[in-house]
Amino acid sequence: MHSFSSWTLEKIRKGGSSLSWMEEKRFEWVPLVASSINRLINAQTFLLITDNDREWFGDYVLAKLNKASFDRPLLPVLSLSAIFPHVDSIKDAEKMALLDDMLSLSFPNGYTYFYIGKADHPRAKIAKSRDDSLTWLFNERAQNSFYMNGEDDLLDIKLIQLITLYDQSIDAILFSEVDSEGAL
Repeated sequence: MHSFSSWTLEKIRKGGSSLSWMEEKRFEWVPLVASSINRLINAQTFLLITDNDREWFGDYVLAKLNKASFDRPLLPVLSLSAIFPHVDSIKDAEKMALLDDMLSLSFPNGYTYFYIGKADHPRAKIAKSRDDSLTWLFNERAQNSFYMNGEDDLLDIKLIQLITLYDQSIDAILFSEVDSEGAL
């Protein structure tokens, strides 16, 4: 059985020159992705949050991870704004605590915020409030997050490539094609 790290490198290299930018970033990518997918597979709900500029991408992520073809079990990935439409009203610790209480009651197996967007966006604070969040941050390096240059002209293309790689990683781990434990 392949290690998740070597499998990821192989996938990146098969992607050709368009995905070559990920080869050196895989050391940042592999432990974050392996950990998050293991939580996802073990029934933690992922609550997707994006900044305003990437709301289209949030819709794409939800459609990509739970395809209508039903090639795999449906995954508990939901939009936080669909559950709580007033997400932009969360601006202080008290409101954050109320949101966390509601989510803890709603998801007894736990939940993880999955944030994609600018690090300084108000919605990013929701994801940053928890250490176990999966964050793809633009223009800020932070522990347990995947850094992306928000000024990159190819940012949207790279995001689509990343979610495709993430989706393929879910399949590889879910169907035991790789050993994800060594990546953690």
